[in-house]
Amino acid sequence: MTQEKVALIGSGNWGSAIAKIVGSNVLQNAEFDKEVRMWVFEEMVDGRKLTEIINNDHENVKYLPGIKLPESIVAVPDLLECVRDATTLIFVVPHQFLKGICKSLLGNIRPDARAISLIKGLDASADGMRLFSQVIADVLNIEVSVLSGANIANEVAEEMFCESTIGSKRKEDGEVFYKLFNTPYFRITVVEDVAGVEICGALKNIVAVGAGFIDGLKLGENTKAAIMRIGLMEMKRFACTFWSGVKEETFYESCGVADLITTCAGGRNRKVAEAHVVTGRSFDELEREMLNGQKLQGTLAAHEVHDYLKAKNMTAEFPLFTRIYQIVYENTPASSIVEGL
Repeated sequence: MTQEKVALIGSGNWGSAIAKIVGSNVLQNAEFDKEVRMWVFEEMVDGRKLTEIINNDHENVKYLPGIKLPESIVAVPDLLECVRDATTLIFVVPHQFLKGICKSLLGNIRPDARAISLIKGLDASADGMRLFSQVIADVLNIEVSVLSGANIANEVAEEMFCESTIGSKRKEDGEVFYKLFNTPYFRITVVEDVAGVEICGALKNIVAVGAGFIDGLKLGENTKAAIMRIGLMEMKRFACTFWSGVKEETFYESCGVADLITTCAGGRNRKVAEAHVVTGRSFDELEREMLNGQKLQGTLAAHEVHDYLKAKNMTAEFPLFTRIYQIVYENTPASSIVEGL
């Protein structure tokens, strides 16, 4: 039996947390090769190369300090070396870099490779909208599944129990990814609704920005709960309006309501939005100061979704998404968050 060889494209906070899971699971399952190459954007940390630190000390000291990675994880700075001979590709990079990465991979991966995207966001503009799984599939001509759930990276890395959802069109792919990701503390459910799983992961970040405004304004838990409920309804409306085959029950999996709750309670989009209200400082400035190199996804998603809705003349049908965009980009006061809902 040919073993599955796994390549992990990305090594940030979430990528490193996933590396711990995947690196442990390949050691326990004979179906997988015992080495997982992880692509690391090379940088210097305290005078040492980050790849050298990961490979010698088995810790990503910059993006996931204090968590030991399995010795099966091998950090490589060369993207093409990372994916060489890989049958299974895990994409977990900031979405603004995805298209460039896919172009670099074109012609340099196995034609029978399968992929899974852990990237939350949408490739959206006035000209159209695509899921990031579609971006990968269109460029590389491979089948792409998705994973999304109520998964704060540090808590997953510390083995606090949680769930996550995999959307996979092919049963055999879902089975492989279940074996690769499922653990007693990271419980996986596999569904066929790829679009629904991925859309949940993209849109909940917009709602989390709104929840952060509520926290910054100290409007209380009742108001925050209302924002979350309205946000969930707009997520469902958006998904079912623009994608066929999305299943309502997907929104009650971990990728849906659970991820929305988690992100509105403790995610970085909520945290930075609250700080914006409290300090009056710009999102760009707060992102640089508070996120240690990570990027805000909610503000960018709000802009992309607004452009798309505006082109469709449908902004009035999504009042919460529209108001969050106005607060972030048009200097509308945060105190107007609940007006017109």
